[in-house]
Formats: sequence, C-alpha cells, structure tokens
Amino acid sequence: YYAVPVNLHNENWVWYNKAVLAKAGVTSDPTTLDEFFAALDKVKASGVTALALGGQGWQEGITFRGIMLAVGGQDLYLKTFRDKDASTPQFRKTVESFRKLKSYVDPGSPGRDWNLATGMVIEGKAGFQIMGDWAKGEFIAAGKVPGKDFACVAAPGTGKSYTYNVDSFALFKLKDPANQKAQQDLAAAIMSTEFQEVFNLNKGSIPVRL
Repeated sequence: YYAVPVNLHNENWVWYNKAVLAKAGVTSDPTTLDEFFAALDKVKASGVTALALGGQGWQEGITFRGIMLAVGGQDLYLKTFRDKDASTPQFRKTVESFRKLKSYVDPGSPGRDWNLATGMVIEGKAGFQIMGDWAKGEFIAAGKVPGKDFACVAAPGTGKSYTYNVDSFALFKLKDPANQKAQQDLAAAIMSTEFQEVFNLNKGSIPVRL
C-alpha cells in the first residue's frame, strides 16, 4: 500500500479558557510543570474541573509524553521509546507526575472523546486541556476568538520540543484501472496546494508540502 500524507500535527499543546483562568486567579502562562500544577490547583479551588481529559489510551499517551518531555526532554524521550529503557529516576518522576495530573480530572473522563473534552474548555466547564493542534478547529467552529476566549501554549517545559504525527490515507494496490485512477485522483486532490491550504488553516496543522 501507499500512504498519502495529509498534514503534520504537533501534539504537545496546552489549551485553556481565558475567562476560567482569570476567575481562578491564574495570571500567566505556565512554563514549567511546577507552574502548571500551581495553576491547576487554583482552577480546581475555584470549583471548575482543572484538566479536561478524554480517558482513552491515545489521549492519555499524548498527556504522558508531554509530561515526559517536561521532566527529561529529548534525552529521556528517546531513552524510553527508542532504547526501551524505563529504569531511570526521571522516568519514575514522569509516572508520578502523570499520576498527580489525574487528580485534576473529573470522574466522567473514562472513555470520553477528545472533542468532548475540548468542548468542556470551550464551554468554561474546565480550565485546561493537553491536546494536539487539531483542537483549534473545535474552538474556531464554536466561534471562539484566539487570544480573547482561549489560548494555547507549548505544554509546560516542552517549548524546545516538537512531537509530531502525520495523518494519511492508505491506498492499497488495486488491479482495476478505473479504481487506480480514482486513487490517483484522490491523492492528487489531497496533495494539491488548494486543499492543503484550506484544510490545514481550518484544522490547525501544518501542510505536508511547501
């Protein structure tokens, strides 16, 4: 099969509702894990769910990797996922920090879809969400204004890292010439400059072509 790439996504972003944070007394963007936990404490104390999290493996994976980058940067990330070595004190700290983060999540988290978690932030029912740049599309579709209603920053402590994934369509080898042409037409449409610009501007991702 062949894979036709659609976009490049950065997954380590923190999104937040500006009104919720202002009411809770959070006056600056958290840039470290300690600052993030302090901000979460303030939002939680204000009576609002501090962290909107969809309790699905891939969403928790994004959150965990963001914590790992904050704790040990690229070195810890590669040691864990490339070298399969989880014996370091930094990995232990990552697990402990992740467990602490779960204390800011509401009981309805298990099984929740990512867009519903984003909706909690949009509606002011939660302060923060750790989610990829595709969350932008949800805020824009809801009529929210960047910098006024919501904002996003690199996950605390990860400003020098860019963890990415690529969405793609898999096209399997087919024998029928008509089906082959249809595949080529689809691939050409996906890779066109027009599609790349419109799609990625709306979704929040980066085009796969220059």
